[in-house]
Amino acid sequence: MLTTKRKPATVGEILVEEFMQPMELTQAALAAAMGVQRKHVNELCNDRRTVTAPTALILARVFGNSPDFWLNVQRRSDLWEAMNSPRERERIERARPLRAAA
Repeated sequence: MLTTKRKPATVGEILVEEFMQPMELTQAALAAAMGVQRKHVNELCNDRRTVTAPTALILARVFGNSPDFWLNVQRRSDLWEAMNSPRERERIERARPLRAAA
């Protein structure tokens, strides 16, 4: 379980700050390299689209790293959001271990 109060870096932040800026890549250039529409890249960069397994495989191929890297960045963000959302936190806290529910 995540115990940090600090929000982890999002996929968009990592993509832009650690990959696109140092490589001087535009969204259009990255979209062409990925074989997707520019809108897809724009939504990733602005955290309006999540990384799916196929997207992780594509990003890994383009940047030469692993799909696990991209999926782990997404997973950390998703878990942090769930743990820090009052609505989700309430749903999580309603759950009971099976031996306690019996």
